[in-house]
Amino acid sequence: MTVTLHTLKPSPGAQTKTRRLGRGNASSRGTYSGKGQKGQRARTGGKNGLKLMGMRRMIQNVPKKRGFVSRYAKPAVVNLKDLSIFAAGSLISPKELVKKGLVRDTGSGVKILGQGELKVEGLRFQDCEISLPAREKIEKARGVIEIKDTKKKAKKS
Repeated sequence: MTVTLHTLKPSPGAQTKTRRLGRGNASSRGTYSGKGQKGQRARTGGKNGLKLMGMRRMIQNVPKKRGFVSRYAKPAVVNLKDLSIFAAGSLISPKELVKKGLVRDTGSGVKILGQGELKVEGLRFQDCEISLPAREKIEKARGVIEIKDTKKKAKKS
């Protein structure tokens, strides 16, 4: 016999009818409708809070996520005039800025702005965002900007 859509049937025992509860006493599932007598579990909406049952301890043992990072967080700002602390040719990165006390938190990055003049020559900038005016002043003072390519280029298929 060929198998076609109108000849397909589930295998025996794969489908069972659900019991219709609470349709009068003659149905043998009336009166209490298989819910026993009175109590929280017999009432409508009564067992909603009991859904966790055995899962509760397992759920409580799973560590919760802590903290919050805003997607609107702005990077910490440092002006060029503040960088006169550094010696000529030194590396400027978020870690170094924290060590010198120019920035407190580098969680959302560091941005170098172009306010003031850069008096130190040959500074190397790493892992910092840099504004256009600051970039021009850094290049004028023979500074080097090292940029890591964090965005991977999408492969064309």
